[in-house]
Amino acid sequence: MIQIIPAIDILEGKCVRLEQGDYRMKKVYNADPLEVAIRFQDIGITRLHMVDLDGARSSHVINWGVLEKLSSRTSLKIDYGGGIKTEGDLRIIFDSGASMATIGSIAITDKELFHSWMFTYGPEKIILGADVRDQMIAISGWQKVTDIEIVPFLSEYKENGVKYVLCTDISRDGMLLGASFDLYKMIREHFPVLHILASGGIASVADIEKLDRMGVYGAIIGKAYYEGRISLNDLKIFTHK
Repeated sequence: MIQIIPAIDILEGKCVRLEQGDYRMKKVYNADPLEVAIRFQDIGITRLHMVDLDGARSSHVINWGVLEKLSSRTSLKIDYGGGIKTEGDLRIIFDSGASMATIGSIAITDKELFHSWMFTYGPEKIILGADVRDQMIAISGWQKVTDIEIVPFLSEYKENGVKYVLCTDISRDGMLLGASFDLYKMIREHFPVLHILASGGIASVADIEKLDRMGVYGAIIGKAYYEGRISLNDLKIFTHK
């Protein structure tokens, strides 16, 4: 069964959502991320995806204090992404209670460092972030689109032991247009053993169910929940199947 992984995006310490990664298009949903996290935990959710938007923009981890608060006051298994550029950043988030780290830009800009982290921490601790626009990899908080295509990119890292991939279709993120089913279908066909976490555009329970039927490992739920398209009761169904 597909894993439901709510996203908490942190900007200036608050729970927000952006549209297509545009910092000018932000909406604050809750000033207290812990309150949001506890709601998820109370219905049986066990995992959380936390995004440090300040960190992604600044290229170093900033909101580790929020992570520490959530990890110490809930039992959620938190994966943390945004601004992880150095060994020091990685140590900070693991010391602050993160169970996993989502690494995107470094996998492009410093492959040797990424591979060293995989070797040191293992594939159960490192999630490869693959953010795409028109099947091309984007980095630096989605502010730069590279000339690297998604399939060759994943192929290289699969051969080097990556197990988890968080793939976000930037064009759909925060737009509530539905998940990028063709993209995930293609990735599943090429890499059936990879654990794919689908992110971007999920707008309804039907989207989650379709991803589940496709064999996608996890669904990152964001704006659809915050805008009331998907309720806590809807998500609770997936935690009790």
